[in-house]
Amino acid sequence: MGGKKLEKIKRNPIVEKLGFNRIVLGCVLILMYVLFSLLSENFAGLPRILSALNYAYFLGFLSLGVTFVIATGGIDFSIGPVMFCSALVAGYCLTSYGVPVALSLVISILVGALFGIFNGYLVAYWSVPPFIVSMASMNIAKGVASVFTKTQSVSWPQGASEQGWFRNLVKVGNFPVGLVIFLVFAVICSVILNKTRAGRYILSLGSNKEAVRLSGVNIKKWEMLAYVICGILVGIAAIFFVAAYTTVQPGYGDQYNNEAIAGCVMGGTSMAGGLASIGGTVIGVFIIALLQEGILALHFTKDYQLIITGIIVIVAVYADVVARRRKN
Repeated sequence: MGGKKLEKIKRNPIVEKLGFNRIVLGCVLILMYVLFSLLSENFAGLPRILSALNYAYFLGFLSLGVTFVIATGGIDFSIGPVMFCSALVAGYCLTSYGVPVALSLVISILVGALFGIFNGYLVAYWSVPPFIVSMASMNIAKGVASVFTKTQSVSWPQGASEQGWFRNLVKVGNFPVGLVIFLVFAVICSVILNKTRAGRYILSLGSNKEAVRLSGVNIKKWEMLAYVICGILVGIAAIFFVAAYTTVQPGYGDQYNNEAIAGCVMGGTSMAGGLASIGGTVIGVFIIALLQEGILALHFTKDYQLIITGIIVIVAVYADVVARRRKN
C-alpha cells in the first residue's frame, strides 16, 4: 500500500514537473536549517547563511562541472586540486608578475580549461580509463601549482584594496551576488544538458555509448566536450574560492572532490551515467554547504563532515543502483 501511495504522489502533475527527488531534497534542506537553528543559538540569521553560501559557490561550480563528466559515465577526482592549481597559478601571476586582476581571472579559467582538455583527450581519444586519468591529473595539478609558486601560498588582494573589486562577485554589502551568478550558470548548464544536441549526446554516452557510436555520432568529440566544460567550471570555481577565502596553499584541494561528487549524486545524477539533474545538483550542494556550516556551529571538527559526506555518497549510489534494478 505504501509503495502505491508513493507512486501516486510521484505521478502528481506538480510533483512530476518539480521532480520528486528535488522536492525531497528541498525538504531535507529546510529541516536541516531548522534542526541546526534549534541545536545552536547562534546559527539562525544572515551571517551563517552568507557563510554557507560562500562555501556553496565554489563547491557548486565544481559539482556542476563534474555533473557533465558523470553524465557520460566517467569520473573526475582532479577537480579539487585543479581548482587550487588554477587559483595558485593565476594568483601568483597577479602578485609576483603584476598581471592585472581581470587577466588573472581569465588565466584561472584557462588553467581549468587546459586540464579539462587534457583529461578529455586522454579519456576520449586514447581510451584511458577516467579514474586513471583523473588520478594522474590530480597529481599533475598539485605538482604544477607547487613548482609554479615555488611551494609558497598565495594571497589574493583584500576587498578594501584597489585590486579587490573581484570580491564583489561573492557579495556586495549583504547582498549575495554570488548566488545570482551561480544560479544563472546552473540554468545555462541545465539548458545545455537538456535542450541542446551536445547535452543529448553527453547523456546518451552514459546510457549506451556503443549504440551512439553505431548511429554515426562522433562520440569522442562529445565525450571530450564534457571534460572541457568541467574544466572551465572548475576554473570559475577557483575564482569564487579566492573571492571568499583569499589564501590558497599548494598541495590541497582533494577534500573538495568527494563533497562536489556527493552534491552531484545526491541530486539525482547517476554514477553509471545517462541520467543527470542540474537542479538536483544545486540543492545537493546547498545541503553540503549547510552541513559544513552546521557542524562548525556545533563546534565539531571537519572530520565529522567527511564521515557524513562519505555516508551520503554510499547511500545515494546504492539508491541509484536499486532504482536501476527495478527499471530492468
